[in-house]
Amino acid sequence: MRDDETGSYWQQVTGTAIAGPLKGEQLSLVPQDELTFALWKKERPNGTVLAPLPRYAKKYEKATWEQEIGELPTVIHGAKGTLSDRETIIGVVIDGAAKAYPLNKLTAQSPVLQDSLGGKPIMLVLGSDGRSLRVFSRDMGGKTLDFFRPTDAGASDPYALVDSSTLDKWNFEGCAVSGDKTGQCLERVIFLKDFWFDWQHYHPHSEIYKH
Repeated sequence: MRDDETGSYWQQVTGTAIAGPLKGEQLSLVPQDELTFALWKKERPNGTVLAPLPRYAKKYEKATWEQEIGELPTVIHGAKGTLSDRETIIGVVIDGAAKAYPLNKLTAQSPVLQDSLGGKPIMLVLGSDGRSLRVFSRDMGGKTLDFFRPTDAGASDPYALVDSSTLDKWNFEGCAVSGDKTGQCLERVIFLKDFWFDWQHYHPHSEIYKH
């Protein structure tokens, strides 16, 4: 990326200026969600949508863009004997420790993946729609919580999570909706959904989740 004000060039993934007057400067990363529109609309019923502008229609990527990009050969490659170059991963960095979590580790049968990274207990949670994803810290007041999604989650709350020690219920936003912790929310963890070859290029010492 290139900014108009100084002509500096920035890495898209890291937000670091790599050339120009601002070389070495770092943009602040804005946390993001990986959600289907249906879930986002449910959580934010008064939210607004960035609509396409008809006069720029020819400049927008096609609906098949992601599929077509996925079929192109890569210029750089991940380390041999690890993951395939275009394996989709969820990349997380905590206190300098990086780890790639293959997206296929999260399924409808195993929608919650719990781990520790950089000394911090975390969990990756796949929504019941099979596409929405969030990452949370499992630390609550110095205590590590363990979660699971009940098999009998009803249609009214298919995203519900349960704290295994208290059986308190939590929603997909990471907030307790029953029990003593009602109203308290887990800390969100920033993540990046990426191809393995790209993630490893920026995080060459990244671990890979293999359980």
